[in-house]
Amino acid sequence: MKYMLIKCKICNEEKLISKYIGACSDCIRNKPDEALKIVEKVHIESRKAFNLPLKKKGKKGIKCGICVHECVIPEGEYGFCGVRKNENGKLVSYEGILEYYYDPLPTNCVAESWCAATGAGYPRYSYNAGVEYGYKNLAVFYGACSYNCLFCQNWTFKELTIRKKPRYSPEELASKVDDKTACICYFGGDPSVQIVHAIKTSEIALERNKGRILRICFESNGTMNKNLLKRAAELSYESGGTIKFDLKAFDENLHYALTYTTNRRTFENFEFLAENFWRKNPPSIVASTLLVPGYVDEKEVEAIAKFISSLNDEIPYALLAFYPHFYMRDLPTTSKEHAYRCYKVAKKYLKNVRLGNIHLLS
Repeated sequence: MKYMLIKCKICNEEKLISKYIGACSDCIRNKPDEALKIVEKVHIESRKAFNLPLKKKGKKGIKCGICVHECVIPEGEYGFCGVRKNENGKLVSYEGILEYYYDPLPTNCVAESWCAATGAGYPRYSYNAGVEYGYKNLAVFYGACSYNCLFCQNWTFKELTIRKKPRYSPEELASKVDDKTACICYFGGDPSVQIVHAIKTSEIALERNKGRILRICFESNGTMNKNLLKRAAELSYESGGTIKFDLKAFDENLHYALTYTTNRRTFENFEFLAENFWRKNPPSIVASTLLVPGYVDEKEVEAIAKFISSLNDEIPYALLAFYPHFYMRDLPTTSKEHAYRCYKVAKKYLKNVRLGNIHLLS
């Protein structure tokens, strides 16, 4: 299927871009003042469509320090994530907004090629020397996020944010772990804005399942408070789990255009993990990048791969094929040429690189 090239609203060149964003990656990188004004309108529109709060950086209100936004929330309003509210001068948290299900191992998670569910770290962290057939993962899909990705592959989490349900206490969620549950994986949405709930759930589940393998894993954008990340990382590291960070773009302007958020906290937190919680077998840290056509190209992948390599060239890196979703549904799937260009450049710096979702490659 052929896709029409669209004229960038800034440089007027016809390129592979999303009409909803309106600007090309080069203009976003090099002319951010013009480009981000255009893109910000789309972010605001996309949040209003779900009645989600805009950014809260006022001077009056209660400050929330859970994630990178550090919202100052006015009386009677929610912070950016839609989870915390200023109620009568008190910060009230609606944590536990989630859905859960059981996923037979091996799952299709991003870290599947390297994690203990395939036998890595046996017998300390895995039940089998090979794949853990017969066991399952408790998949926890959190219904809130600190990003507003215009290409979000799981954008339906926003409906949970609005409804504020279903909600489960840490005790209720921990009770879903049975003797065939080998791991808990928190994703979403994103666990970053409900990280306190994930930590409490993990602590209860590990205490109730002492003496056996129960890994704690996270798939996150990495925007949580560093002290909370430290506790989550301790639980994951000690249990043989994996923390996977989405490194969506290296250029801060491009990252902001795609997610409505800076990437500084994410890269700082990734470096913190690499320096303090690296384990080789199974890998305790994994990175991934979604190859968004027209935007996340080999320039971005090379910069990210260099960054990871500067920390440890053995950290696994997954490059994921894109499927049209949400406000970038007018783009094609990632092409084979795009994917292999990115794979080739990443391999120059890192020892463990793989292509994911290859069935989507066009």
